[in-house]
Amino acid sequence: MEHTFYAYGHPNVTSRHRSTFEVTSDSQIGKTADCIIGVSSEADMDDIPLKIKEALKNENQIVKMILKTENSQDEIYGYGHPLLTLDHPTDMVCRTSDHTCSRTLMIRANKAACDLKKELIEDIRKGKALKIKIIVE
Repeated sequence: MEHTFYAYGHPNVTSRHRSTFEVTSDSQIGKTADCIIGVSSEADMDDIPLKIKEALKNENQIVKMILKTENSQDEIYGYGHPLLTLDHPTDMVCRTSDHTCSRTLMIRANKAACDLKKELIEDIRKGKALKIKIIVE
């Protein structure tokens, strides 16, 4: 199962955070928002299909996320968890830790914002479209 949507870049994207990365439906971010890699997301947690949300409630569920811009692509792997509520109105956060809250989409991710490909972040900083695909098997 997969869910694909778009978010957009912003000049304030720094991608320096060491334990998370985030996509938000908010249109603006400040210079200290070092985990946010996409703004003006066309989807939020409510838009994720129910079957994917159900799969994400399993702690053994591997979650794959593909981030793609016109010049680069990166893949991130993480896990679901029974405590994921998947109900935040604006934010989707992928975490390298085990922390869960309403904003958490996946935990134990293999990459944080600082680990994403530089070419991908350069495109995002220039305001390019960011295609996001969430995949669960």
